[in-house]
Amino acid sequence: MSRPPIVILTALDLEYQAVQEKLVDPRPRRHPQGTRFEVGRLAGGRCPIVLAHVGKGNQAAAVLAERAINTFAPAALLFVGVAGALHSHVALGDVVVATHVYAFHGGTSEDDGFKSRPRVWETPHVVDQIARHIDRDGSWKRGLSAHDRGPEVHFGPIAAGEVVLNSKVSVHALWIREHYNDAQAVEMEGAGVAQAAHLNRSLPVVVVRGISDRADGTKEDTDRERWQQRAVANAAAFAVSLAEELSAEAQDDDRRTTETRRPTMPETIRNVAKGNARVGVQAGTVYGGIRITPEPVPPTDLAEALAGFRTRLQRARAGGHLDDDTYTAAEAELTVADKALESDTPQSRGTLTLALKKLRGLIGDVAELAAELAIIIGLAQGLS
Repeated sequence: MSRPPIVILTALDLEYQAVQEKLVDPRPRRHPQGTRFEVGRLAGGRCPIVLAHVGKGNQAAAVLAERAINTFAPAALLFVGVAGALHSHVALGDVVVATHVYAFHGGTSEDDGFKSRPRVWETPHVVDQIARHIDRDGSWKRGLSAHDRGPEVHFGPIAAGEVVLNSKVSVHALWIREHYNDAQAVEMEGAGVAQAAHLNRSLPVVVVRGISDRADGTKEDTDRERWQQRAVANAAAFAVSLAEELSAEAQDDDRRTTETRRPTMPETIRNVAKGNARVGVQAGTVYGGIRITPEPVPPTDLAEALAGFRTRLQRARAGGHLDDDTYTAAEAELTVADKALESDTPQSRGTLTLALKKLRGLIGDVAELAAELAIIIGLAQGLS
């Protein structure tokens, strides 16, 4: 079963390039109306990615998000880019993942002043939970350049409008502070993307922003110091880890849905054995030959189960069921799982489960391996 794609949208060229660098064999795909998408896969993974440049502003983002949704039927939609911080605890280079997106320009003008009419879109609970687990695991930082300290991830509302905010005392700055005081960052596209996703059966959407300035009048200084490049690199690293997991989860959901729809046996047959006779088969209509084999005994030791799985993974590669790139990526996740199993902490158990889920995404097209790995994941989740 193929994995559903994840659409990633960006507004700036440097944002686009930061994501594009993480794709393997990206190929252009032209929409009839001229929009050019690039379709590829994440390096070291199986997640298909659709990448597009939408330009600045919520309106353009909404239109092209709708176009991407209708063309590719994605499992989720991510917007990746830079933003300005609205609170002092959010540092330059940090990543903000939206729990809510505010459209802060909505309101009505009356004789006694401008009254806010807020619009808000909330990130789905299951997506928020996955994003928080990725943050706790910390593996998304592996490919980042060394800085004085690693970027932190903040979860909170993001305010989206139609202006570049570069002041602490402007009308827009005071308006946001008064009506959207819990917003962690400010940007210009999240509301449009969230609205497009909402109108398409509430497609999951996540806004991931790297902090490149403080929205306080110092934007030119931080841009010269190349904080945009550093911030978007961090946001892209987190976003592709999230995309990989979202795609794997969507594939699992599709598989479970398919299994529940399988037809059941239309009748129940009861065979009664008397004397020394034994019942060999109980079935309705039997087609072809019958072979009776003992039920395999599920593994109970996780370390032994991983060792056995590694052996079968090698056989699958030798038999041509896995290509070299997929095998290498799968071996890397197995190594992460083995190291995590050596410790017994909540963090190591989380790392173990995440590595196994990534591994599941890599070998999902090989039914026998996927079935065995599902049992192993069950063992891992059962660790206390």
